[in-house]
Amino acid sequence: MKDTIDAVEADRELKTRHRAMWALGDYPSLAGEVIPDLGPALVAACEVRSGDHVLDVAAGSGNAAIPAALAGGHVVASDLTPELFDVGRREAAAAGAAVEWQQADAEALPFDDEEFDVVMSCVGVMFAPHHQQSADEIVRVCRPGGRIGLLSWTPEGFIGQMFATMKPYAPAPPPGAQPPPLWGREEHVRELFGDRVTDLTATRQTLHVEKFPTPEEFRDYFKERYGPTIAVYRNIAGDPERVAALDGELADLARRHFDGTAMEWEYLLVTARKR
Repeated sequence: MKDTIDAVEADRELKTRHRAMWALGDYPSLAGEVIPDLGPALVAACEVRSGDHVLDVAAGSGNAAIPAALAGGHVVASDLTPELFDVGRREAAAAGAAVEWQQADAEALPFDDEEFDVVMSCVGVMFAPHHQQSADEIVRVCRPGGRIGLLSWTPEGFIGQMFATMKPYAPAPPPGAQPPPLWGREEHVRELFGDRVTDLTATRQTLHVEKFPTPEEFRDYFKERYGPTIAVYRNIAGDPERVAALDGELADLARRHFDGTAMEWEYLLVTARKR
């Protein structure tokens, strides 16, 4: 009994830390300035139609939820970090999109079985620590024949490599937590969903990013706005040598992917139907 209580408390503490991490910096501005094309791409791949009941899991400030609503969907945007919703509500209102915002843990969604026609996530659910639990919840709340769509950074792509670069400087992950970029591997996603889905397709695509004139400006932008990067720097704040080392490694990583004007960030786009 004590082990069960300890496990529940550990999970609660982990989710509290995750919520706080994504509230750091200014993720909504990053989503709007750097990756605005990803949400519409996912919505198009999911073939969201007028009248569809749509759930956006780990929606952030609505990068996919708002385009889904504009496509005619009745959209619920859920996220562990409701601090991101204020910007989402303003952007939805400005766009004339009706979106329902609800705090929710991707690993324990507060929705009924088979409630949604479309369940999607745009570089969101990949950051929930227990992948199988999240996949199980996505399948559970999707109706039979409903569409599932996921867009995730690949391990080999730029953002996946950024996380690999930061890993030695980050706190040790809790037991059972899995690396987010695993969702960017087709075989991993197929294993998570198993025979509960059909018509699964997975394509590797790239996002063309022209936001950053230099590798150093990319690094500094993410240090200021991106919660996971801010959290890693806070972890080593008392060690100037490690801070300088990470500064150099992130700039070097960007330089290797930088052609002088832009970078290409690889992601995996997955669509499937619930069996």
